[in-house]
Amino acid sequence: MKSVISRRNLITSGVAVAAGAGVAGAASQFGLIPPDCGGIFGPGETLTYAAHRLLTGDSLAREFPREKISPKPFAKGAPPSDELFRSHQASGFSDWKLSVDGMVARPVSLSIAELKKLPVRRQITLFVCEEGWSYIAEWIGVALADVLELAGADLKAKYVVYATPKLQRSRYDSVDMAEALHPQTFVTYGMNASELPIGHGGPLRMRLPRQLGYKNLKYLTAITVTDELSKYGKGRGSSSADGKYSWYAGI
Repeated sequence: MKSVISRRNLITSGVAVAAGAGVAGAASQFGLIPPDCGGIFGPGETLTYAAHRLLTGDSLAREFPREKISPKPFAKGAPPSDELFRSHQASGFSDWKLSVDGMVARPVSLSIAELKKLPVRRQITLFVCEEGWSYIAEWIGVALADVLELAGADLKAKYVVYATPKLQRSRYDSVDMAEALHPQTFVTYGMNASELPIGHGGPLRMRLPRQLGYKNLKYLTAITVTDELSKYGKGRGSSSADGKYSWYAGI
């Protein structure tokens, strides 16, 4: 999905009406209705998503010099403790696979080694948790856009869903195609010049520096290109949004 919306178009569309009275119609016009648009907080979710999308466009998250890397980046939560994950860990994740399916011409299942054959990308960016803590780290991996290209993804699809469906505490999340194709959206397998630590989501983690931490899903195993989110969880596009968080977590 590729659309160019200028700030002049933003003003003339009426999206930025102070009280938000015209937001729903303008957001609908540009296809900027989030999957969690229902309920009492729905108008606010729509306003946030539409306004942020139109104002920021393809802007880049700030990147930092190497000397700004945090010495002890915080890793929240314990890794999966189920037998399947322990088995993968014991084998050095040599059998870990990332499947890519849905609206693609060539469904694929990629090992870590195969992912590392794709062009290597690096970024030193700020990881921001919704709970108020943050750190700066170098993230190493492959652009999600390159993975989607390899699978022949339909770039007119609305969403890219990513998940850990076969692990304990299975989770899923999704982004719109614009965010999926953003040059800083990575499938990461490395951190700070080393392999991605398990505590930080190793062996694979989605990295979206323009989104809050919970969108940066750990232990990644599956990517699906789709127009429809209703079959996932409660249809809000994210296991976090199924709880108390927003689907769109742009920063």
